[in-house]
Amino acid sequence: MRGVASDFVLLDSLNPAVVAAGADLGDAVRIDGVALSRSDLVGAATSVAERVAGAAQVAVLATPTAATVLAVTGCLIAGVPVVPVPADVGEAERRHILTDSGAQAWLGEKPGDTGGLGHIPVRLHARSWHRYAEPSLDATALIIYTSGTTGPPKGVVVSRRAIAADIDMLAEAWQWTAADTLVHGLPMYHVHGLVLGLLGSLRVGNRFVHTGKPTPAGYAQAVSEFGGSLLFGVPTVWSRIVDDADAARALAPARLLVSGSAALPVPVFDALAALTGHRPVERYGATETLITLSTLAGGERRPGSVGLPLAGVRTRLRTEDGHDVDHDGESIGQLHVQSPTLFDGYLNRADATAAVLSDDGWYHTGDVAVIGPDGMHRIVGRESVDLIKTGGFRVGAGEIETALLGHPGVREAAVIGAPDADLGQRIVGFVVGDASPEELIDHVAQQLSVHKRPRVVRIVDSLPRNAMGKVLKKELAQWV
Repeated sequence: MRGVASDFVLLDSLNPAVVAAGADLGDAVRIDGVALSRSDLVGAATSVAERVAGAAQVAVLATPTAATVLAVTGCLIAGVPVVPVPADVGEAERRHILTDSGAQAWLGEKPGDTGGLGHIPVRLHARSWHRYAEPSLDATALIIYTSGTTGPPKGVVVSRRAIAADIDMLAEAWQWTAADTLVHGLPMYHVHGLVLGLLGSLRVGNRFVHTGKPTPAGYAQAVSEFGGSLLFGVPTVWSRIVDDADAARALAPARLLVSGSAALPVPVFDALAALTGHRPVERYGATETLITLSTLAGGERRPGSVGLPLAGVRTRLRTEDGHDVDHDGESIGQLHVQSPTLFDGYLNRADATAAVLSDDGWYHTGDVAVIGPDGMHRIVGRESVDLIKTGGFRVGAGEIETALLGHPGVREAAVIGAPDADLGQRIVGFVVGDASPEELIDHVAQQLSVHKRPRVVRIVDSLPRNAMGKVLKKELAQWV
């Protein structure tokens, strides 16, 4: 991590003394039609800090606006933990987040239903030049609620130390510098959009451009008009971009394309490389770990691989009964991670924390993966839905999805295991496209092996996805 405790500043580019000495940048952040300089950010965010200082934690409706940027930045200056709340979250989930987190007020954009909490507006033109002492490295920065697949969402407690460590590790891996202009149109309540995109930019010191919505035209415009060089997206964003060849070709002047949050289909990887001239970097992480694996700006970018552990990160593969799994590029195991970026636990859920975080500091990700002899990692998927045990074989859903996506009649694909009295689980594919189910079953059998072929393929109009583009496989299981 850059610096030591005595001179550490999380948002390094907004160090008031340095900005006051002339290290300003007139368009440090562009969002929702507003351009903010470093001086604007320091003055307006410090004004926010004065209004929330001393609060236990506050909720921020995480819309892509200047008010959200200043709300989050102001809280970090004051040392007040932020609870980002998705703008489209349902009433019951919002109520749970507010109650569980103990948020004392809404800050920034005002939701239609405040849930009985007071609201503190953010004034874009207010300024304060009060100097706050930098909070402790171990202080909580964010409480991010994960999607509740087995119950209500859990609050992931993320420290300032973890955020700084992750950004510094990624800056090294991606050759990310203050000369970059980072572009994305992702939600501002997840790790990718908020921690990497916004906070990463404010720590590294590069320009940050949020496109509002992650449209191909928006990304192309950000490159041509604002010099976008470091572009963040999720697979659905990159898929839409390759479907718009002109927009894709307009990304050629960029330096690096980064994909995450779900596996990037190999056909999309190949199309991006052909149209933009850039083989995308893929990375892996979770809210609980931040980003821990990535291919490198200066290394091999292999389709289907999320690369190597970042500096300071260790990984291991384990069997269900706790034995080591060979790193042979074929054997599937449970992925465990040890990293300086790990969370501090689930808020109010010591039981849930103990279930995934061992006493010796290993986080059990819930994902299954393969590691090659060269250390390259391939994520098979979630152990609960992507590891299919069929007829005595262990089959990764992602491998079958890749094979399906290699067929010209397939635009989108998802694979699950459904209960089967004979096989244990039968492989079921859901496809958006115009190929026949029989043709696709035969295609997978020829590309992989007979036991990996789907027993059933269903042609559907669309796949259910969340805001980050991940397929909701629990919902697909109800379609069987």
